[in-house]
Amino acid sequence: MKTAVLALLTIGMFCLANPCLGADDYPLRDAVECSPRSGLPNFFAKIQKGDDITIAYLGGSITAQPGYRVLSQKWFEAQNPNVKFKGIHAAIGGTGSNLGVFRLERDVLRHIPDLLFVEFAVNDSRASPSQITKAMEGIVRQTWTKLPDCDIVFVYTIVAGNVKNLQAGKMKRSASVMEAVADHYAIPSIHLGIEAAKLEKEGKLVMKDPNAKVTAVSGDDVNFDSEKLPMTKDGVIVFAKDGVHPYTSTGHHLYMRAIERSIPAIKASGSVGNHQLTAPLDPANWESAKMIALTKDMIRGTATELPNNTGLGKSFGSRMPSVWKLEPGATLSFKFKGSTLYLYDLLGPGCGMVEVDVDGKTRKIKRMDRYCSYTRLSMLGLGQDFKPDQVHTVKITVLDEKFDKREILFESKHADFDKNPAKYEPLDWYTGAIMLVGELVD
Repeated sequence: MKTAVLALLTIGMFCLANPCLGADDYPLRDAVECSPRSGLPNFFAKIQKGDDITIAYLGGSITAQPGYRVLSQKWFEAQNPNVKFKGIHAAIGGTGSNLGVFRLERDVLRHIPDLLFVEFAVNDSRASPSQITKAMEGIVRQTWTKLPDCDIVFVYTIVAGNVKNLQAGKMKRSASVMEAVADHYAIPSIHLGIEAAKLEKEGKLVMKDPNAKVTAVSGDDVNFDSEKLPMTKDGVIVFAKDGVHPYTSTGHHLYMRAIERSIPAIKASGSVGNHQLTAPLDPANWESAKMIALTKDMIRGTATELPNNTGLGKSFGSRMPSVWKLEPGATLSFKFKGSTLYLYDLLGPGCGMVEVDVDGKTRKIKRMDRYCSYTRLSMLGLGQDFKPDQVHTVKITVLDEKFDKREILFESKHADFDKNPAKYEPLDWYTGAIMLVGELVD
């Protein structure tokens, strides 16, 4: 037994010092609701002074919901009625920290926040420990390089599949990797899902029920404030319809209670002052990640920069520096030096296939997936292991090649395809920016 314990401790210490440890080897952290670390001292000091406060929320679709993001801002306002609070909604559904680090400047830092919530544990579930470390560390280091007095808090949300791990006392892998980054920079963290896991184990809550009805509360087992809650036919509170995106009055209410319980310990921790950047966990982290707007001279063929007051240009122009529509035959070309490269683009029913040529190696990639009865933001990943001291050449060509879009879609979306075939007919590519750890070269 002693040997096994020592072995586990050794693995844990090695992991903290080696963020590139493989996914299968990464030890899971103990499930703790709050780790105050160095707290949020600058944020609370500014509140004490009566300063105007800006809170930014960077995350995925759970943060994009009108849930803990809205509830927490309202709670801070209620606790501090003489302070003016402004919230920055910087969440994009279906995206992880690998996009968050590239859009940080545009979506968050230019608003000069005093506090930054970062929520990516769910959408980073399939990312490697190395990528999570590089992206999360890049978010921290970018923030404190530009805004050294901005406090940061990591928050971890859950899906139904995470509950058993939590009930066994362990966080999932993505949150465990983020905890190593939080340790290194003394950033407080709050696990928002522990209470839900506890209630589920006690039979007082189910994580999902697509047939849940909103009904009057019976009993005080969960002690929610709302008068009407989604419940199963047996009268059990439902966390979320899909097991992912919580109902505001149940799952997000539990998330908010975790924040409320954690604030006293976080408030009592740390000292006011600018955050100092120590040596990074991973020297190859994405601190220098940047978003670079496309220019007309990079593009050949039939292409249009969409206006920002209508259509897809209006829908996505607030996130992208610009939205370009490239029709079949059009190309995008550029050269760079760096380690990591993505294109910020869209997936949707009217999107086709592109041929990517990087340093003479080509591959074809469809810009449509199972969900594409609608259009959404995405990332076209071109590589994370380029030699940063070499010049790399990129050419992306929009192909005039049809493919079976109906077959790609979820079966539940086949009816939409059959009803609206014209929506799926185009084979265009929509993109707006180069996302690069490195620099463009002529």
